Amino acid sequence: MSKDSNHDPAPPPGLDKRDWIAGLERGVSIIEAFDDANPRLTASQAGQRTNMTRTAARRYLLTLQHMGYVASDGKLFWLTPRVLRLGQSYLESARLPRVVQPFLQRVAAGTNEIAYLSVMDGDEVVYIARNGPNRSMSTGYVLGARVPAQVTASGMLMLALRSDAELDEWLTTRKLTVFTSHTIASMERMKLELARIRAQGWALSEQQLDLNSRGIAVPLRDRHGTLVGALNITMPMGHESSEDAVARVLPVLRETAQAMRNLI
Repeated sequence: MSKDSNHDPAPPPGLDKRDWIAGLERGVSIIEAFDDANPRLTASQAGQRTNMTRTAARRYLLTLQHMGYVASDGKLFWLTPRVLRLGQSYLESARLPRVVQPFLQRVAAGTNEIAYLSVMDGDEVVYIARNGPNRSMSTGYVLGARVPAQVTASGMLMLALRSDAELDEWLTTRKLTVFTSHTIASMERMKLELARIRAQGWALSEQQLDLNSRGIAVPLRDRHGTLVGALNITMPMGHESSEDAVARVLPVLRETAQAMRNLI
């Protein structure tokens, strides 16, 4: 079937055809086609990135422009700040970020560092809540920030706690990106590190994404023991050793995660 066909492709597995709106999926894919490497796109480029014809992509872009999510100079298209409403709707309506906020405040007060709640979305960690001392709030990750899981303490922790089958699939189908000289670049070494993290139940990541950054994370589970995210602290490397940082921060994170279990 060509991209010019008027017939919608088959719905994804697990969804009945009568319940699937192909146009909605394509409209979202157009929004997701923009990224830091492609902040502005022509209709042809958007079509190439979403497997649509230029004509179809242009129709979606013009519709999104009419809705205020996209702007254009007649040739190029780019996202507008209105797109942030989509993420803000999640942050305002989801229960988990609201429940965790006072507990993050407790972590921040007990460590004088920025505390986060993060979740996995595909191969990325998304930070959905944060709290920290005023002097540090201009540093670290903003709400909604997305970071490759392979280089963060919370991401590596959540990868390590996947089922054996899910972890094997990730290890055999992904390619590691190198950001610094400390980034784990070998899948064999990554496999060993994830096994170590799984065994100890917490994660430490240093200088893998930023040479001045250290992260420590513990799992956040609900009352049934299901993993729902990770509590983590991100701090500058400073003059504190890894051992001292872990000894100072890990007990606070663990205690807080345990205190939250019956509330989520």
